Amino acid sequence: MDNLIFFNPGDSVGNFHDYDEAVRSAQIYRESNKIDSGHVFVVKGVDDKKQFDVFLADDQMINPNKDPQNGKSRSQPYYISKKI
Repeated sequence: MDNLIFFNPGDSVGNFHDYDEAVRSAQIYRESNKIDSGHVFVVKGVDDKKQFDVFLADDQMINPNKDPQNGKSRSQPYYISKKI
């Protein structure tokens, strides 16, 4: 399984500098919203490895597309740190 995954940064549930805090927050979010196990990801950016984001699996971008107005990608690559 490739650990590289694409998300739109605007879809992040939360952004953290502490990995343990990100995991705890993701667990609380999953439990409070009754989300199936494995559908909440804690990820770290490819360029900025000091920050961790929490995303829902459903927000994954399979085919990263570009914004037609400025030609830039709407998504950014992340490495999966933990599936919750």
